[in-house]
Amino acid sequence: MEGDVVSDLVRQLVVRIFPVVNRGGGGGGGGEEKNSSSNVVSSNGSSGQPLRKGSGAAAAAAAVVSESIVDRAHRYAMRIIGSRISPSLANDEGAMAEAIKRQLVQENRSSDALTFADLHRRLSLQSGPGSLENRWSLLYLLRAISDDQRRERAETRGTAFPYTSTLSAPAVRGGLPALPENVSRSNNFFSLGEQQTPTAAAAGELHSQQHSQAIEPSSGVLILSKDDGDVRAAAVAEYVEIHQTETEVTEMALVRDIVYACQGIDGKYVKFNKDADGFLIEETLRVPRATRTLVRRLCEVGWLFQRVKNHISESLEDGPLEAIGTVGQAFCAALQEELSDYYRLMAVLEGQVHNPVPFMLTSDGMKSTGSYLSLRRLSVWLAEPLVRMRLMAVLVDDCKTLRGGAMAGAIHMHAQHGDPLVRTFLRRLLRQVCSPLFEMVRRWVLEGEVDDYYGEFFVVAQAVKAELLWREGYQLQTAMLPSFIPEPLAQRILRTGKSINFLRVCCSDQGWAQSAADAVAAAGASASGGSLGYGETEALEALVVEAAGRIDKHLIQIMYNRYRFRDHCLAIKRYLLLGQGDFIQYLMDLVGPELVMPANTLSSFKLSGTLESAVRASNAQYDDSDVLDRLRVRMMPHSDGDRGWDVFSLDYSVRDPLTTLFTEEVMGKYLKIFNFLWRLKRVEHALSATWQTMKPNCAIARLSLNEEGGGQSQLTVVLRRCQTLRNEMNHFVTNLQYYIMFEVLEYSWANFLEEMEEAHDLDELIAAHDKYLGSILEKALLGERSQLLCKTLFALFDLILRFRGLADRLYENAREVQARSDIALREKAKRDAPKARDGQRRLSTAHLSGDFLGSMGEEMDGLAVEYSSLLEGFIAQLPAQQHVDLKFLSFRLDFSEFYTQQHMGMSTSHLRILRNPLKNTRPSWEKKCG
Repeated sequence: MEGDVVSDLVRQLVVRIFPVVNRGGGGGGGGEEKNSSSNVVSSNGSSGQPLRKGSGAAAAAAAVVSESIVDRAHRYAMRIIGSRISPSLANDEGAMAEAIKRQLVQENRSSDALTFADLHRRLSLQSGPGSLENRWSLLYLLRAISDDQRRERAETRGTAFPYTSTLSAPAVRGGLPALPENVSRSNNFFSLGEQQTPTAAAAGELHSQQHSQAIEPSSGVLILSKDDGDVRAAAVAEYVEIHQTETEVTEMALVRDIVYACQGIDGKYVKFNKDADGFLIEETLRVPRATRTLVRRLCEVGWLFQRVKNHISESLEDGPLEAIGTVGQAFCAALQEELSDYYRLMAVLEGQVHNPVPFMLTSDGMKSTGSYLSLRRLSVWLAEPLVRMRLMAVLVDDCKTLRGGAMAGAIHMHAQHGDPLVRTFLRRLLRQVCSPLFEMVRRWVLEGEVDDYYGEFFVVAQAVKAELLWREGYQLQTAMLPSFIPEPLAQRILRTGKSINFLRVCCSDQGWAQSAADAVAAAGASASGGSLGYGETEALEALVVEAAGRIDKHLIQIMYNRYRFRDHCLAIKRYLLLGQGDFIQYLMDLVGPELVMPANTLSSFKLSGTLESAVRASNAQYDDSDVLDRLRVRMMPHSDGDRGWDVFSLDYSVRDPLTTLFTEEVMGKYLKIFNFLWRLKRVEHALSATWQTMKPNCAIARLSLNEEGGGQSQLTVVLRRCQTLRNEMNHFVTNLQYYIMFEVLEYSWANFLEEMEEAHDLDELIAAHDKYLGSILEKALLGERSQLLCKTLFALFDLILRFRGLADRLYENAREVQARSDIALREKAKRDAPKARDGQRRLSTAHLSGDFLGSMGEEMDGLAVEYSSLLEGFIAQLPAQQHVDLKFLSFRLDFSEFYTQQHMGMSTSHLRILRNPLKNTRPSWEKKCG
């Protein structure tokens, strides 16, 4: 069915191109003919004159020939429509242009070739609305026309007719073959190369008077001459008349309704349909389907216009301003400005609807007038507004739930488009939308003010205490960060404003204002806010870099010079990290007797006085009074059974703005390090006190000279075992203390000083200080990954303190035995008491000392085995730690791999027998002492 419709339409088109003589109905061959179809040809270029009645036979012959031509043209056109002919040329504009220039040069037309090259260059440079996109097709068409004209001149040379290959051109160049002739050559109206019949003679007479001819050469090619303008105008008028009879609504009325629909207004025939969600022609009207489709496509502009307009009215008029914010208001204002241009276009189009212009000539030679705007012209007018309106509608849909920087970022993503028209439009729109956002950035960077009433800025301010202003007062809200501002730049913007607020609030300093002014002068005129906006990312970055560099430098100088950050760090290292050795020794000697008491009986005021005494007794008395005033005693929470050693600690008080660096968490880390070092120092002090107790070893060893008493010999063995175990413990504590004090504290302090000098802003200074503390905690076995090793170390410390108590008891008893022996010897010299009685007393003393020494020997053996087991386990765990410096500690503690071999190759029982021999033999060192 559709094929029949297409065939009918093609035949009507062929009939209008090739005039056919209409023979009147009713069987009369000479009836009246219509002017629009009976005028075959006319002389002198005129048309519209009827044939003479005497030429009826010629007219009949012409009608037969014309109908044959129409049939053949119709069949050939249908074959072309149904074929799959496609060009075999590559779509290469440059190659086509070079071919044309080369052809012109070969024809000795060098000037024309240069002119063509210049015109082609100018055509290629055109872009934007109204530019030609498919330039290759245009060049191909021009070259094809030139080739046809050249071939036409060559083939018609010497003939009286202009020769064209309109119908046979595809067949000549290898397309569809020509149709076979169904009519004999004798019946052709024009037959070349044969003698003309009387009918042909009549036609020849007409040919001498007319310009419009139909020629059919022997090759089956139909040759057409150009129709006269009046004939074409008559055909157009006839088409208009037929179209008007099939359409109930005039085109002028539809154009008027479409202009109304583009403004969101229902017209007389075109109205908004809610079910179809668009403007449609009423179904009851008789309008061709193609017209309905075209109208709906043109009315899409009005549907998009309504969406954009509704969004603007809902945002600005109906909704609260807090819901859209300043960026949303700027977005609506930019849309409203675009709609203003659209309104002006609609006013122009509405004026053109009623503007009549000459359109065509009627058959009687009178001018017919009509509206300038037609549906086709209106589609051309609305092509660019349709693209813009679609973009605005898409932006409205995407940004309906977005605010602030998120909205600007979403629009920026749409601007990443390859179409120059789309890109230019969105950049113009973004410059207005981002204006409030860039103003917020400028005020924050130069003044430290968050000018954000509706929560649209990517910097969020919170109400916090002064000591938390830098760390928690201002945060970066990534959800509001537009995609055209990189995150490193956003972090620098955040830090610059934080520095200004920190100087103003915490430091009470106003020197940042001059630094900000210098930054504006260095960044250029764009930093003043005149042209700082979307597309000026380089200017924004230049302003931020200049402001951040100057303000951060000013802040660092304030922290170093006015608030003496370096001096306070050094003071904490000397007192909390036990760097001031003489002060720590004096303090431990003074508070030691008091710290052995229960923790609940201690007085912090008395300990503070002891602290002042230690300061006056050491070189700490020459330090700055401001530093010494910040040093104080701190008693930690205690539980039942805790001693003073478990709760005593030192504290260093800091004030604003140093609390930004020395926060409670940081001071807690310092306290943790101090407790560890204080415990290590206590163990070292205990071993030193044990050595002081062991000084009378040689005097006590003289007791072993008495050969009759076995208790003295056993005491000597126990004392030797105690001294050996003390030396082993002292080796461990000494190397551990050296590692902590030098390879951990001093090395970390040297690195911290270097990073402190390289710090350009407060964030880098805080990061360097945190790294310094983290390095100490990690290397000193106080980190999270060293908890098991730290427990083993503290168990070793407790074991050493137990050894101190055991050694004190041993040597106290030894001194008592020595005193009793001395008294017995003196009494023997003065009295003449019976030897039996004196021997009985010595045996009683020896018996009592032997019982004590036996129990002490067992305790010493058990402590030695437990210590060896813990120490070997501690050394075995060191290589598993991740920090490389702990390997040096392992090397120091087990440089001969003695503990490693004992831990891996010997059992505990074997170790007990090997390392704890308690024999009643006199060692060599006793003989030297005796």
